[in-house]
Amino acid sequence: MFNKIIKRSHRKVAKSDVDFAYAPPGRSSASVVVVNHASRGGAPTNLSQQQQMTSGAAARPPLGTIENLPMFRDVLVLERQNLFLRKLKICCFQFDFSDTLKTVREKEIKRQTLVELVDFIQSGSGKITEANQEEMIQMISLNIFRSLPPASHENTGLENLDPEEEDPYFEPSWPHLQLVYELLLRYVVSSDTDTKVAKRYIDHSFVLRLLDLFDSEDPREREYLKTILHRIYGKFMVHRPFIRKAINNIFYRFIYETGRHNGIGELLEILGSIINGFALPMKEEHKLFLVRALIPLHKPKPIAMYHQQLSYCITQFVEKDYKLADTVIMGLLKYWPVINSQKEVLFLGELEEVLEATQTVEFQRCVVPLFKQIAHSLNSPHFQVAERALFLWNNEHIAGLISQNRNIILPIIFEALEKNIQSHWNHAVHGLTVNVRKTFMEMDAELFEECQRQYAEREAKSSEVEKRRELVWQRLAASAQGG
Repeated sequence: MFNKIIKRSHRKVAKSDVDFAYAPPGRSSASVVVVNHASRGGAPTNLSQQQQMTSGAAARPPLGTIENLPMFRDVLVLERQNLFLRKLKICCFQFDFSDTLKTVREKEIKRQTLVELVDFIQSGSGKITEANQEEMIQMISLNIFRSLPPASHENTGLENLDPEEEDPYFEPSWPHLQLVYELLLRYVVSSDTDTKVAKRYIDHSFVLRLLDLFDSEDPREREYLKTILHRIYGKFMVHRPFIRKAINNIFYRFIYETGRHNGIGELLEILGSIINGFALPMKEEHKLFLVRALIPLHKPKPIAMYHQQLSYCITQFVEKDYKLADTVIMGLLKYWPVINSQKEVLFLGELEEVLEATQTVEFQRCVVPLFKQIAHSLNSPHFQVAERALFLWNNEHIAGLISQNRNIILPIIFEALEKNIQSHWNHAVHGLTVNVRKTFMEMDAELFEECQRQYAEREAKSSEVEKRRELVWQRLAASAQGG
């Protein structure tokens, strides 16, 4: 509770929440100061990028300057493009949403104007001129591109705060921001939008700034960003390699530097759809992406926040190219959690999905290290981990792979099965272990008896060593008393 109070009290007002900030559409050479936080995207790298961050110098308009304009249907067709431009200018005004009673009339006029712009684009009432398309993207940029408020751990200094336990921050200006995003989405998906023209304005700089916004704490904003970026990727083929590379860079920074990012799940959802469309044979670039970005995403602590989407992406790769199965399995083993039981349950669930798409040859390449880890999981004192590992035998395909390689697998896990039967505290785990043991016995009685004999010999030797050790300690104790 204390952390939540501190978080709210330290919230900085976003740049878009300033009382009034007006910039008329159009190009300008005005510079801008961009404040970046540790968990946010980097600043523009050159002056031209900085200049594109705003459309003009900030100015506070006098009250009452925003007036209602006629609706599109109330004017002649020839006048609609000019009216469209005038409505864009109204939407360049920004308001302070921290005070709900302030400038209520002006806020409502802007909201209604944005609704009309969205309807105009969606209805296809008239093709927008190139000049107006440029002005519209400028207006959209002015509204959505802003410095995100600092994350709660930056406010309080509590670096170890679990991201899953944090309350999401909802953008106060969402009533307007949502409509701006809706306008951008309708523009991108519109059949009237010519990509040859639109790519001049929705360029690499625009895409990069759009990707920076994925770190927003507001889940509603991230959902819109996900849909828009996915549509841009589908429509603007020229941007596809750039988008994939930019997403890679976000992942690298998250994995190796910050360990925090709010939009990893949404980015992985986009990639899941992209991977699904990869052509075969798979390019080397895509295989490197799997090895260098997706598999290392199992390392960060907050994996639970995006594991479902990550698991889907990983499984898509294996289903596309089964020869990647052993690479994926060895990658999972590399990042296998040691003390985090909930994370281990997630890994076991993902492992089952990967094994379901694994063929015999790839399975044999990693069978020994894989079942050494499974044996360790079988003996976990956390019943969910042991139970999840035993559930692997319920999968028909995996059971078939195990049966084909039982000569290698049973000697590795036999001791783990016996220990569970003898001493595991959970009745469900005990029952499942008995069933797996029975399956092996029916599968190959001769092999089972051989493993049982070897286990008995190891136990006898271990018992003998323990007795000798105890005898040595007794002699030492007697010698000490005699001395």
